[in-house]
Amino acid sequence: MDHADQMDFRHVMSHLPTGVVAVTGVDPASARPVGLIVGTFASLSLEPPLVAFSIARTSSSWPGVRRGGRFSASVLAEGQDAVCRSLSRKSGDKFADVPWHPSPDGAPRVNGAVAWIDCEPEQELDGGDHLIVIARVRRMSTGPGEPLVFHKGRLGSYRDTVAA
Repeated sequence: MDHADQMDFRHVMSHLPTGVVAVTGVDPASARPVGLIVGTFASLSLEPPLVAFSIARTSSSWPGVRRGGRFSASVLAEGQDAVCRSLSRKSGDKFADVPWHPSPDGAPRVNGAVAWIDCEPEQELDGGDHLIVIARVRRMSTGPGEPLVFHKGRLGSYRDTVAA
């Protein structure tokens, strides 16, 4: 096979569980919180501390987050399905039903998340129909609980079995 069919590719990749991360900031043009959900968030480098994630080129939220210059990535906890759905909406007030508190930079951090990573974008790379964002970690912290997981088109929870 020289070229993967889009539907087959999506189906096969859905078998790889991913974390659910809210990327949020404040758009300086409106002074309002903006955000989106990503499922491709990963550590990239320890020195310097960098993370990477991808965003659809069609995202209407990422430009507002980018304009703010700094953002927070909240790793959602099991049971935060409603937060995921709210921040995944294409229109309306995404934060109306999302409890949050400001990071030291003012970016929204989702209450109850299992981790927060405050970042500033460093680079955007071409990733086909997505942008690959590389961001420098400024500060981070953790909370209690287990992460929300996306797998085969569904949200669920992580089950601890045997340590790797």
